[in-house]
Amino acid sequence: MVIVLMGYMGCGKSTIGKQLATVLNYSFLDLDDYISSKEKMIVPSIFEKKGEIYFRKMESKYLERIIVKENNLVLALGGGTPCYANNMEALLKNKNVKTFYLKLPITTLAERLFTEKEKRPLISLIKDKEMLLEFIGKHLFERTQYYSQAEFKINGEGKSVKTIVEEIVTTLV
Repeated sequence: MVIVLMGYMGCGKSTIGKQLATVLNYSFLDLDDYISSKEKMIVPSIFEKKGEIYFRKMESKYLERIIVKENNLVLALGGGTPCYANNMEALLKNKNVKTFYLKLPITTLAERLFTEKEKRPLISLIKDKEMLLEFIGKHLFERTQYYSQAEFKINGEGKSVKTIVEEIVTTLV
């Protein structure tokens, strides 16, 4: 089985994914890290040097490769991955894949992301929390239609990583 975690940046996909993989004795893979290793440059550099269209093509190619070939894996997607190409369709049609949308309110995402925005090219130039709230709100409005197609939805508000991991494990049984 490949357990796929999706959701907006800052929702905890990597943190939860690593813990979930440990509990299940699975491998963990962050799709952006995988793309970086294959392309031999970090994601922001791929966007800058080769463009978003190139990145999205590679993202789709590598995602397909992973979900077809891998097993016993927890995969954290990039926030935009489900929204491009036919990525969501590929995930849902593969019977070996279980998809989870990690959902948090906009205010919680903004709180988490504001302190680390310099590390995130998409929001690095946003000056204040009000602008960040507006940006996330618009972005989530566009992306929710994709995230909501996930087989399982996990509301993470007010929950510890351990609680969310337990909820996912219980769902899989």
